[in-house]
Amino acid sequence: MPADPTPELVPQAASWLRRRSWSAADRPVHTLLEAKRAAGRAGSVSVVLPALDEEATVGDIVRTVRRDLMERLPLVDELVVVDSGSADGTAAAAAAAGARVVHRDEILPRVPAAPGKGEVLWRSLLVTRGEIVCFIDADLREFDPAFVSGIVGPLLTDPGVQLVKAMYDRPLEVTPSDSAAGDTAVVPSGGGRVTELVARPLLNLHWPELAGFVQPLGGEYAARRSLLERLPFPTGYGVELGLLVDALETVGLDALAQVDVGVRHHRHQDGQALGRMAATIYRTALERLDRTHRLKASADLVHPLLTQFTRDPETREFTAHTHPVTALERPPMHTVPEYAGRHLPC
Repeated sequence: MPADPTPELVPQAASWLRRRSWSAADRPVHTLLEAKRAAGRAGSVSVVLPALDEEATVGDIVRTVRRDLMERLPLVDELVVVDSGSADGTAAAAAAAGARVVHRDEILPRVPAAPGKGEVLWRSLLVTRGEIVCFIDADLREFDPAFVSGIVGPLLTDPGVQLVKAMYDRPLEVTPSDSAAGDTAVVPSGGGRVTELVARPLLNLHWPELAGFVQPLGGEYAARRSLLERLPFPTGYGVELGLLVDALETVGLDALAQVDVGVRHHRHQDGQALGRMAATIYRTALERLDRTHRLKASADLVHPLLTQFTRDPETREFTAHTHPVTALERPPMHTVPEYAGRHLPC
């Protein structure tokens, strides 16, 4: 869990960070299985992979979930890949690995499908049955089953928890264009650029209670169906921020949690794609600010601090660092008396 929340965090966020942040190892699998059996129907788990042209990775993820969390351990009841129009062999690879594959356009056909990940997640609620729904991105490499077991754990063992996000390191892995050998350069914490440049500032400024989330835009999270079915789903890249903010408004901060699952390896997008993602996320935030009449930047609506996280190399815990977000402006120079009275030579 993140260590030593800084005093600059709002009190709610600092308290939440201590109480609602865990490691996947905090709940051994046998504990989860006991809790699942005791919960009965309420402990049923559906895993959903939204997929678009992920032939290279989706099969390995499906095989790992089936082998480790359905066959060896009966933790997951249902594994569904929702294909949103792949042009490659995504659907075939997922089916061959053991998933039930459903095409996005086959779900609720009377409503024309919109492009975007959020559309797929929303429609997936119609073709799954579990009372706990776990979303996993289909582009993950070196997939660890803890990405699933870790984030469903609190939902199985704590009835007060409604939504759980995964937290992890996101290394940026880049192959230089001039590398004939295909060598990859790794920036240990260079991933999550849209998180650091757009989402985290927005959340810290306007929803400071959520400042303790290490990966607010992460695509790996689990929630109770009873919550998801009450939330609007932005159809595009804004779905993660939208669901997080709306869950806060609907069930409160203490019903939200996060679990450390290690390291996330995945495909990185180019700068223009990140720009489109950032714009969509910004608009999603604006829609929510407007809906709740919070657009005015008054003192009670803007928290001028930014909390960021780094992994301590010795303790392996996430450490919070808080910085002021300055908004100091100087007046137009012609209003400054010393300037107005000064004779300027030609």
